[in-house]
Amino acid sequence: MTVREEPSQISLKVVLRALSSRNYRLFFGGQSISLTGTWMQNVAMSWMVYRLTNSAFMLGAVGFAADIFALILMPFAGVIADRYDRRRIIIITQTLALIQALVLATLVLTHTILISHIFILAMLLGIITAFDLPARQAFVVQMIEKKEDLPNAIALNSLVFNGARLIGPSVAGLLIAVAGEGGCFLLNGLSYFAVLAALLAMRIEKRPERLECKSHLYEFKEGFAHAFGSAPIRNIILMVAIMSLMGTSYAVLMPVLVREVLNKGPDTLGFLVGAAGSGALIAAVALAVRQTTTGLCRNIPFAAALGGASLIALSFSHTLHFSLPIMVVIGFCFMTQMASSNTIIQTVVDDNKRGRVMSLFAMAFRGVAPFGSLLAGWLATQIGVLHTLIIGGVSLVISAWWFWRKLPNLKVTQALVDTARPTEPVLPG
Repeated sequence: MTVREEPSQISLKVVLRALSSRNYRLFFGGQSISLTGTWMQNVAMSWMVYRLTNSAFMLGAVGFAADIFALILMPFAGVIADRYDRRRIIIITQTLALIQALVLATLVLTHTILISHIFILAMLLGIITAFDLPARQAFVVQMIEKKEDLPNAIALNSLVFNGARLIGPSVAGLLIAVAGEGGCFLLNGLSYFAVLAALLAMRIEKRPERLECKSHLYEFKEGFAHAFGSAPIRNIILMVAIMSLMGTSYAVLMPVLVREVLNKGPDTLGFLVGAAGSGALIAAVALAVRQTTTGLCRNIPFAAALGGASLIALSFSHTLHFSLPIMVVIGFCFMTQMASSNTIIQTVVDDNKRGRVMSLFAMAFRGVAPFGSLLAGWLATQIGVLHTLIIGGVSLVISAWWFWRKLPNLKVTQALVDTARPTEPVLPG
């Protein structure tokens, strides 16, 4: 007599099926700890910059300094990720990020921190991230033993990222109120040991030897043509860039919104960022539960339109009770859009060009973000934070309409995503 599994048990297996791969399980555990520290540092950094300068523009300027190198270096970092050992690249970048966090913690705890130090350290972390993200995105497929679990692994990456986004900011807000920002930076530095231990414990099969290595510039052009030669993939990357420019830049204005509109302190900042994280976590779970990729293309304009409407709604909120649920919706929409785009591209791209294509995806997400941060900070000083949110929201709604008009062409991509064999990715022409 067979024992029937409860629906809840089946659902849990579906959500966590990529964890059956040992290497990915190690990575998932290490990232859970490290990303919590990263989110603590992000919140503490934004609060400290605003506390030292009382300037919305400086918040945007620091965000610009942190991410501008993503735009400059990521395309060439993608070539590095395709040419060299991806795990070794990640070990190097994570070690350098650990050092950066500990230097920042030392300066703050010794009360010698200056705004110039923040700019320099932010730029250094941006350079590190430019090489880390393409390698980390492309490394996922090497950790998965069953290639059909790749979409689930991407969804679990989003889940752990946003689980940390839920916990980290809340802890950071309380810790800042009690002990200041230095403790957050110190804990973030220590958290990198978890992901480094996980990477060192992995047993990764060597990738096939490349028959020829052409110049870095040639390989960059080859990856660019591979991605942008396809109209559907090009439209997805452009949509990610628009979301990054006009949508996610709201995050840089959160300290201003908290202090000047809601009249609250750092604990409230942590709760609001955590609320966005909870919404993104819900989206990540919903994507992890999916056993097919059907309908992912339609998720993109839907999430952009609802996210834009939510930003507009946030501009009319003057109470914490109203702002919290709006932030949940914003987090849900932005994660749905980004993770759906990531899954589609990862599913159809050739593995020998994966690093380069994912570097373009990461560039659209992180490389465009500094301009969004700078624009948001400048607009907030000119017309106020609330009107800036309205402009961002309206822009997203318009871009969603544009993308929706492209959906007939995207049906080709959706059909290939649904039918492509995971071991032999293809790119639509």
